Amino acid sequence: MSDPDDRWTLPDRPGADEPSERAAMDLEYGIDRHVDDPTLHEPIMIVMLSGWIDAAGAAAAAIQELSSACESTPVLTFDDDVYVDYRARRPTMELRDGLNTNLAWSTIEMRSGRTPGGRDVLFLVGPEPDMAWRRFGRAVSTLAVDFGVTKMVSLGAYPFAAPHTRPARLSVSSPSIDVLSSVTFARSSVDVPAGMAGVLEHAMHAQKIPALGIWAQVPHYVSAMEYPAASVALLDGLQEATGISIDALGLRNEVIEHRSRLDRMIAEKSEHESMVRQLEELHDLAIEQESDPAEEPDDLELRSGDELAAEIQEFFRDQS
Repeated sequence: MSDPDDRWTLPDRPGADEPSERAAMDLEYGIDRHVDDPTLHEPIMIVMLSGWIDAAGAAAAAIQELSSACESTPVLTFDDDVYVDYRARRPTMELRDGLNTNLAWSTIEMRSGRTPGGRDVLFLVGPEPDMAWRRFGRAVSTLAVDFGVTKMVSLGAYPFAAPHTRPARLSVSSPSIDVLSSVTFARSSVDVPAGMAGVLEHAMHAQKIPALGIWAQVPHYVSAMEYPAASVALLDGLQEATGISIDALGLRNEVIEHRSRLDRMIAEKSEHESMVRQLEELHDLAIEQESDPAEEPDDLELRSGDELAAEIQEFFRDQS
């Protein structure tokens, strides 16, 4: 039986550095380069494609902090016509007094930057492709090889029956046992629909580029609003996995303020305090038993969480 990762293996391209070969590759994969030869030294690729699971927008907030701290600039974009379903992601028409001034399209782009510590970074950001996933995986892994990428890390967040009074836990996914053993994050055993980040893990792994996904658990009763604690957890997890470190002081200060407001809200009703205490017990027990972090909470917890979520959102609206 053939190796399933063979589908990602790239053919030898002895003339890949020649302009004609590069042009042919760009045409095949729908690549529009803004910089022909970006100066990069063993960059790490960080992926955050919107449209898949990102509870509380935690990964989006983390990638925004990273991109800003690294002063990233565009390197290339991917052809929308190849990868985007416009019926699902219609361009935004900017209408001003009846004048159609512009169309804003959903575009996947690769950006380069450098951390304050001097490490080169590539960011893959934008909407998750709606189609041609295998082609996109080959495109990104081809570019990763050409740019000398040494590791790929994707960021995400999912709702979970966890209390806001505990640090946000992280879980990990990777096709490599060696990569899994290099981090301390929780590991799940579950069959779930895959996102493009999971596809890219296999595409990178086939090219012998270490790849992993870092996922933050977000309390389900705050998953529809901002939750900076999960964003900070992702940044800390990225530091453990790659050594990349940014201050993100503004985001870290938001964690303290947000926690204080949540505490005040929950203290107003004894049933909410009781639910949080129950979640704390379940959380602490799960850590002790190293249970599956992707296991779904029971219906009672979710119903209570939905009620609390509505009240919390109303509370935050009143405070703004």
